[in-house]
Amino acid sequence: MDLEKQPQQPVAPAGPAPAGIRASDADRDRIADILREAVAEGRLTAEEHAERVDLVYRAKTVGELEPLVRDLPVTGGAPQAASPHGYGPEGPAENLVAVFSGSTRRGRWRVGGRTNAFALFGSVEIDLTEALFGQRLTVINATSIFGSVEIKVPENISLRGSGTGVFGNFEVVTLESADPEAPVVVVNGYSVFGSVEAKPKRGKLIANLHRQLRKHLGH
Repeated sequence: MDLEKQPQQPVAPAGPAPAGIRASDADRDRIADILREAVAEGRLTAEEHAERVDLVYRAKTVGELEPLVRDLPVTGGAPQAASPHGYGPEGPAENLVAVFSGSTRRGRWRVGGRTNAFALFGSVEIDLTEALFGQRLTVINATSIFGSVEIKVPENISLRGSGTGVFGNFEVVTLESADPEAPVVVVNGYSVFGSVEAKPKRGKLIANLHRQLRKHLGH
């Protein structure tokens, strides 16, 4: 018998990631989605949900995230937010957190592909009217618990979104730009005894896009 031709033993599949591994933004988003479903189904009270979501965005490792959903059903994992073009923005997310405080992002700044806004008894303001868009699609995941998240965008981009208000308000004023290449901002999330509001700011335009439109129209 030729020992050299004996089949190799199969390699055992890798186990789950060690609890001490650093948590990614995708890990935090997945846990936050599970908690959102739990409060919508009545498995968690608003107070329990607020406490756990606060811990989600403070967590440094996967081990710190797992106990937050250990007593909740998870069927196939929480779905990822879908983009209107079938793909999602890549790169690290920017986190804006306001717990009994306020957090503001405005002025001339470069917008990433993904931003997480979380307000607990506080307020988050995101002003994109003077921002620089480094990509066409920008997704903002907004969560408001007894607080408010306010998002302002220029009038000449596209604004879309979907969410839920539980004893609160979730409002996205849909906007479609005349330019098919204009940036697209998608706002997803929910509010519990709070508000999430996204709308265009009157009279505010992306300057370079405005010039492109004027050139295209021959003015």
